[in-house]
Amino acid sequence: MENGLISAYALDGFGGGRSYSFDELKNWQLGAGTLWVHFDYAQADSQSWIRDSGLPAICVNALLSEETRPRVTTVGDGVLMSLRGVNLNPSSNPEDMVSIRIYADKDRVITSRKRRLLTVSDVAGMLEDGVGPKDTAELLAMMVSKLTQRIELFVDSLEERADDLEEGMLLAASKDARAELVSLRRESIILRRYLAPQREAMAQLAALKPSWLSEEQRIHIRETSDQLTRLIENLDAVRDRAAVVHEELANQLSEQMNQRMYVLSIVSVVFIPLGFLTGLLGINIGGIPGADNSAAFMWFLGGLGVLTAIQFLLLRRFRWL
Repeated sequence: MENGLISAYALDGFGGGRSYSFDELKNWQLGAGTLWVHFDYAQADSQSWIRDSGLPAICVNALLSEETRPRVTTVGDGVLMSLRGVNLNPSSNPEDMVSIRIYADKDRVITSRKRRLLTVSDVAGMLEDGVGPKDTAELLAMMVSKLTQRIELFVDSLEERADDLEEGMLLAASKDARAELVSLRRESIILRRYLAPQREAMAQLAALKPSWLSEEQRIHIRETSDQLTRLIENLDAVRDRAAVVHEELANQLSEQMNQRMYVLSIVSVVFIPLGFLTGLLGINIGGIPGADNSAAFMWFLGGLGVLTAIQFLLLRRFRWL
């Protein structure tokens, strides 16, 4: 992939496609089937190919742009899109989503990315197996559908983690529970922030009527938009459930702290008068009662015991114990 080309196929209209190398792309001509090329836009050769592809400047800039947000724009009879998918690359956070830039018209689809996106590999594999998209409209619908399916899998994992927190994490160490709650809330908030504009982009795409996008594919894209809406609602539910569990955990920790402070307070109530008496009689000056009586110490211990018993009875009477 030194030239930046990840994959290129000329769709045969039956679910398969002929693979093209970078050098073979210049031999492709209209009528040879819908062309789909997928580039790593960070490579110089791929940038040159996109600039020389004859696309309008706005499309070239969008396909090579470093920063994007989900959007859909019509350019003549073509469609320019920027979408995001979950990041399933090794040592990456799924909520750190991967951008894919798409230009599609009747005869070609050009996509570009910087980080690997498994959805593209899925579609390419289907073409290799002869069960892939037959034309531009089907390729576009399949791409957005598979992007959303992978997002759904990640949202489902967040819901399962929320279930685990509600059912069992409160019984675990509070430090572990709080760390899991922070992670869950952060991931759901970040993912929702990306999905909200993507839902709007899907809705705009379903409303477009380029000549090559059939009503059947618009319905398919509209279903994907509705699926995104449901996923966003699920993310809101995960965030709210995490907030409830966090509140319950905070209440539990507060109750534990109050219980410990209560025990310490009772101990202090019992030992403050005992400490006062032992401190008073322990001063090293003359006149201490019982200093010359060998039984005074035992009488003193007995008095402390009686005092402790009286305190215990009073605490029980006032229902402090």
